[in-house]
Amino acid sequence: MFRSMRSALVVTAAVAAAGCASTSFNSTWRNPAAQPGSFKGKKVAALIVSKEEGIRYGAEDALARELTARGIVGIAAYTLIPKELVQDKDKAKEFLEKANVVGVVAMRVVGKDQQVTQSAGGMYWGGPAYATFWGGGYYGYGWGGVYSPGYMRTDTIVTVEILVYSLEQDKLVWAAQSETTNPEKVGPFIKELVAKAAAQMQKEGLVR
Repeated sequence: MFRSMRSALVVTAAVAAAGCASTSFNSTWRNPAAQPGSFKGKKVAALIVSKEEGIRYGAEDALARELTARGIVGIAAYTLIPKELVQDKDKAKEFLEKANVVGVVAMRVVGKDQQVTQSAGGMYWGGPAYATFWGGGYYGYGWGGVYSPGYMRTDTIVTVEILVYSLEQDKLVWAAQSETTNPEKVGPFIKELVAKAAAQMQKEGLVR
């Protein structure tokens, strides 16, 4: 019976964890050599570095919308650079310059790891509830206690780098690395990620 209960709790914990993704930034960096400034009111390309075109297009659209909502003229890179030329550096530069794009926000998945968390059920046999069987001892405590087994949970951690470049300076001006725990579906994951990235850019003063 205890084995069945343990299995059920493991499954429940795993399902609960998988259904609740959370994104946080584990590091950010501001380039002290870059000139201070703001992208507000200026054209900035949203670039997702991925060979999966379906994912890239949707993510670039979402990032462009988030940038635009914060006063930047966000433009999905795929609308400026033909897909067959997206990896051609010189051609990409030519298309962005022609469109008067002054900055790029680039995002790329750099890691996907499994993290195992183990929690042991707490046991303490030196306490008064265990000292005797009758009276205030184990018999009353045991019937009134709740079984709380240990469990193991596996979380999926997706790491994404976010880079903000000034094309006018041709310099990286800001960088960050995010971690998202248990992204269940691509759509909601991208929506949460780009929203938090854009908000963090605003917090860092890249949009004023």
